[in-house]
Amino acid sequence: MRMPPVQTRRFTRAEYDRLIAGGFFDEDEPIELLDGVLAVKEPQGSTHVRMVSHVRRALQRAFGDRYDVLVQSPIALDDASEPEPDLAVVRERPKEHLQSLPSAPVLIVEVADSSLRKDRDEKGRLYARNGVADYWIVNLVDRALEVRRDPARSSGGRWRYRSVRVLRPGAFVRPLAAPRARLRVAHLLP
Repeated sequence: MRMPPVQTRRFTRAEYDRLIAGGFFDEDEPIELLDGVLAVKEPQGSTHVRMVSHVRRALQRAFGDRYDVLVQSPIALDDASEPEPDLAVVRERPKEHLQSLPSAPVLIVEVADSSLRKDRDEKGRLYARNGVADYWIVNLVDRALEVRRDPARSSGGRWRYRSVRVLRPGAFVRPLAAPRARLRVAHLLP
């Protein structure tokens, strides 16, 4: 017996937010909206959880009080995407965006082990398309920090980062939005 084709439906961010507000999803439901698709988030192991906390502290010290380092919080990127990156550094203070989600992160960081391919490809294209100038991947698999900058559309029409640097534990990195801060890569890795 031949199965009928699977019907899919894309959601806008407004529709997704209405579903959340209406209680359709539990607030701890492991999903995020990526390019109109409800995507199940990867489960988090203990190393991932501890590294997210560790990197958050390092970023908060580097950026200071004028910035917030949000942990696994939704970001309003465009009309079809509301990802929940592991870490997002935003200029707004929490009180300023009580009625809306932050939408202009100065840095997004994903901590990646089993999600490495998704963070490089799918999320990398999404963040580049939305003008996130500074995107880092704490690569737990290879024990490296991948620093992605200079988002641009390729000749094939796909978004990507023109600059991708892989930094090892002995290196230092400076966030674009906090150029006086100098973070030792080893302090961002396990």
